[in-house]
Amino acid sequence: MMADKQKVSKLLRTARGQIDGILKMIEEDRYCVDISNQLMATQAVLKKANMEVLTAHCKGCVAAADTAEEKEEKIDEMISLLSKLMK
Repeated sequence: MMADKQKVSKLLRTARGQIDGILKMIEEDRYCVDISNQLMATQAVLKKANMEVLTAHCKGCVAAADTAEEKEEKIDEMISLLSKLMK
């Protein structure tokens, strides 16, 4: 993995903490909108972590591909990932 491991790990630990908080909110029968807001905040952190990984992949793995065929394969992988993100 080419991404900054400390940065991605910190984001993922933050998301994990948020999920633990959401589970507690559910157990406490908290207001639905409050739970939904926390879910969206967690999704935002996960998206940020994913962006870090994908950015590093583009700048590292794709850029470092040795052959045109290898570059095309890595670009196709990115296109596939982007299409999943857009759904």
